Amino acid sequence: MQDRLWQEIERRRGDLVALTQALVRIPTVNPPGDAYRPCAELIGARLARRGYQVQYLRAEGAIGDSDRFPRTNVMARKESSRPGPTVHFNGHIDVVEAGRGWSLEPYAGVERDGRVYGRGTCDMKGGIAAAIVAVEVLGDLMPELPGALEISGTVDEESGGYAGVAWLAEQGLFSRPRIDHVIIPEPLNVDRICLGHRGVWWAEIETAGQIAHGSMPFLGDCAVRHMGAVLRKLEDELLPALAGKRTAMPVVPEGARQSTLNVNSLHGGLAEGFEGLPSALVPDSCRMVIDRRFLIEESLDEVKAEVTGLLDDLVRTRPGFSYEIRELMTVLPTLTEAEAPVVQAVGAAIEAVLGRAPAHVVSPGTYDQKHIARIGHLRDCIAYGPGILDLAHQVDEYVEIEHLVQSAQVMASAAVTLLTGNTY
Repeated sequence: MQDRLWQEIERRRGDLVALTQALVRIPTVNPPGDAYRPCAELIGARLARRGYQVQYLRAEGAIGDSDRFPRTNVMARKESSRPGPTVHFNGHIDVVEAGRGWSLEPYAGVERDGRVYGRGTCDMKGGIAAAIVAVEVLGDLMPELPGALEISGTVDEESGGYAGVAWLAEQGLFSRPRIDHVIIPEPLNVDRICLGHRGVWWAEIETAGQIAHGSMPFLGDCAVRHMGAVLRKLEDELLPALAGKRTAMPVVPEGARQSTLNVNSLHGGLAEGFEGLPSALVPDSCRMVIDRRFLIEESLDEVKAEVTGLLDDLVRTRPGFSYEIRELMTVLPTLTEAEAPVVQAVGAAIEAVLGRAPAHVVSPGTYDQKHIARIGHLRDCIAYGPGILDLAHQVDEYVEIEHLVQSAQVMASAAVTLLTGNTY
C-alpha cells in the first residue's frame, strides 16, 4: 500500500503544480492583507468536495482585521467512522510583497525547468498544496483510516499570526483533545525537520529632542542625532557582544546560531509622503524599531536589559538624551523534543521516501508553532515542507516540483503512522 500511495501522489504531479499555481495567482499580500477570503475559499471549496466540513473563521477584533481587509481563516476537518487521533496540517496563506527585480511576473505561477515560480511558491503555498494533495490521496486510497484529518489556511503569519493561528488557538482550535499532532509545511528543505525557532523581542525606541528652526539648530536639540548615538552604541558594543553568543540549538543557516539584532525601521523628522520641499525644522522625535532574535540559553530579562542598559548609559553620559521604549512583540524560543511522535513519524517517512536520514533543524525566525505551543499548549508540532529556506521572501522565488511531490509523499506517510500508531 505504501508504494501505491506514493505512486498515486506521483500520478497527481500535474494537479499538485496546478494547485500551487492557483494559490500563487491570488496575491494575498500582507500587509495590508489582500484577497484572504478568495484564497480561503479556493482551499475550502476543494476540500468540501472531498467531504470535509469547512469553516470560514474571521478573526473579528484581532490586530489588522477590518471590513476592508477581513482576516478570514479556513479550517477543514474530515472525521473517520473509527475513533483515533487528529493530524492537522497548517499553512499560512499570506505572502510578503513581491518587491523589485523579478525576471518573471511574481503572481503568474510560471512553470519552468522543473520549478514553479512566484511569490509564495516556496513560502508557503507550495507546502499548502502538497498537504492538500496528500490528504486527498489518503482519503481516496485509505478511507477507513481512524481518527481525523484537518487542514487550515491561516492569515497574517508574516506579521506575527495574531489574527490567524493565535486567534484560532484562543478559540480552542489548536488544543487537545481536538488536535493531537500538527505539521506546518514551512520551507525548511525537503529532507529536514524543523523542531522550533529562536526567540524574538521587538521594541520601538524613541529619542526626544527640541524643535527649532533648521537655520539655527543650536536653539534646538536634534532627536535624530541622539538616535545616532544609540546606533553607535549598538555597533560598537551590543552587536559585537551578540556575535559571541552561540547556541546548542541546530539553528540554520549557520550565521543564525548566534544572537542577532536588526534595525527594522528608522523614522525621524517630518513625515514622508507629501509633495514639495520639507520645512526647515530640527526634529524633536526619532523612532527606531529593533528586531532582537535570541537563543534558548538566554533569558528574556537578559535580552531586554542589554538594550535598556545601553540606553540608560546614554542618559548618564550624553547631555539632553532621553528615551522611551515600547515593547511590540515577545516570543520565547520553542523546541519540540526529538523523540516526539510527530518528529519520529515524519523522520521515518523522510527516510523511506528519500532514502536518507533527516536532519533536525531550528528556524532562525519564528513561525506559527509559537502560538500552538504557548496558547494551545500543544507540543507535538513541527515544521516540514517543500521549498528552500533561503528563497523565502526573495525575488524570483520558486519551489522545485520534485520537492512538492516528495513532501506530499512524506506527509501522507507520516499521517498514516500518526493515525494508526504503526510506522508506514
